[in-house]
Amino acid sequence: MSAICPNGHASESIDYCDVCGEPMAAASSGASGAVSSGSAGPGATAAGAGEGAGSGEPITCPHCSFPAAAGALFCENCGYDFTTGSLPEPAEAPSAATPVPAGAPAGASGPLAPPASSLDLDPVAPPAGSPAAAPSADPLSAPAALTPPGGDPGAGGPSTAAVAAGGPGTGPLVAPGAPADPAEGEAPSARTGATPSGTGTHLPTPPVPGEDQWVVEVWIDPDWYQAQKAEDPLPSAGLPGLVVLRERSVLVGRPSASRNIHPQIDCGADSGVSRRHCQLNTDGQRWWVEDLQSSNGTYLSPAGGELPIDPIPAGQRREVADGDRIYLGGWTRLVIRKAMPGEV
Repeated sequence: MSAICPNGHASESIDYCDVCGEPMAAASSGASGAVSSGSAGPGATAAGAGEGAGSGEPITCPHCSFPAAAGALFCENCGYDFTTGSLPEPAEAPSAATPVPAGAPAGASGPLAPPASSLDLDPVAPPAGSPAAAPSADPLSAPAALTPPGGDPGAGGPSTAAVAAGGPGTGPLVAPGAPADPAEGEAPSARTGATPSGTGTHLPTPPVPGEDQWVVEVWIDPDWYQAQKAEDPLPSAGLPGLVVLRERSVLVGRPSASRNIHPQIDCGADSGVSRRHCQLNTDGQRWWVEDLQSSNGTYLSPAGGELPIDPIPAGQRREVADGDRIYLGGWTRLVIRKAMPGEV
């Protein structure tokens, strides 16, 4: 059985209150005095409400007459405390010391807004004629487009004719190293190639040494398609796509935005090509091909020879002789050669 201390707390102990430590003797004498005098103060009202809650019968809030369930500690309407017989403390009015944000209407109050960052402030214009007044490049802006060296891009070459005719393989092909604005949400280094570690990107490799310019032709080969018995329909064969080889190491594969893989030689139309299929490397005079553990393998065949049967072992480099053909995927054939005038 619980008793009510002089402060209105329910206590299991009969000598001292379990909540505030007040002697219970004062509560018993005060309660008897309240009963004898018939007074109905807040303490007596709370005690009566507590007895009603303990009896298992619904009670009524003595402050707002709102019905409450048996055993309730607070009135759900006004917040009256059935145990202590007190109302919740009212919210304090804002003091004069509370700062008011700048620009707020008269009489408004609230926390002081944080000061504006120094990056948001308008820069002070330097005096005319000073070195600081000269325009400077924004380090956060996209790099400016560069004109490729050697030849006029508009001079009609095989690559220009292929693009104009909408030939196969010309859509997704991007010349490696050519500056371009990165796509939204894409890192600026996302188009720099891939490494054998599987991340899909790396720092730009050194350019191809020597004076020779190299290109790779990306063909759609119907004979290779028939030999592979691919399920996807064969695109229309036409002029090859042309990619300029500007780096010593070039990735061949299909792009993947989620895995941040952006190969320089994009074979995205051929689903038989792996994301990181193979890699081309050069010393400026010779080229090598290395399979990167692709799903369908990488094949090498001399010019005019039969279609290859055995793939290149993964992780081994094979030298690509002049006129050799690299087969991969369901219909893709690559041919590396020196660029002709006007192609680069």
